[in-house]
Amino acid sequence: MRITKFTHACLRIEHDGGVLVIDPGVFSEAEALDGADAVLITHEHFDHVDIEALRALKRPEFTVHTHADVEAQLTDLDADVYAVAPGDTFVAAGMTVRAHGGRHAVIHPDIPQVVNVGFVIDTPDGPLYHPGDALHVPDEQIATLFVPVSAPWLKLAEAIDFTREVAPERAFALHDSLLVDAGQQMVTGHMIRLSGTRYARLEPGTSVG
Repeated sequence: MRITKFTHACLRIEHDGGVLVIDPGVFSEAEALDGADAVLITHEHFDHVDIEALRALKRPEFTVHTHADVEAQLTDLDADVYAVAPGDTFVAAGMTVRAHGGRHAVIHPDIPQVVNVGFVIDTPDGPLYHPGDALHVPDEQIATLFVPVSAPWLKLAEAIDFTREVAPERAFALHDSLLVDAGQQMVTGHMIRLSGTRYARLEPGTSVG
């Protein structure tokens, strides 16, 4: 299995010939979707789903899995779009996926919350978790956590405590493109010291096994 981190919140997972992409938003590179068999979308915000990029993807076997609220915005895709909800287990690109969570974290009380579905994917090294824009702790052991580290709805102490509560074997930065270089260095230093697990930030396009 190969996991590639693209800019901001996008992951590409390749395993046994299948290609699964999570949250290819407007900040992520176009090549993240090259040859994709399935896409998982946590929620409707533009930094997590680039609808125009999905419309341009012409693959007859291409599928999209997301919450029903987002499915309703994707009716004109040349793909099969499936609605999923927290508690569901399904197969995408040949990989077993479980949906968790339900609501986006609060940005401000005056901004309505949208749905947010986090995804746990079974891998040979144990479950991998992409939480989207929420700090929902799944009721299962996580081996690899991609943890949001910078957002209008987030402070660093919350990212640290979330990582400690999930207690993964390893963690990597997610939702990190809003930080300048100095901020990246500061966040990485705090997460390494305080998160309670092996932590690293992957530069866009970097892959791990």
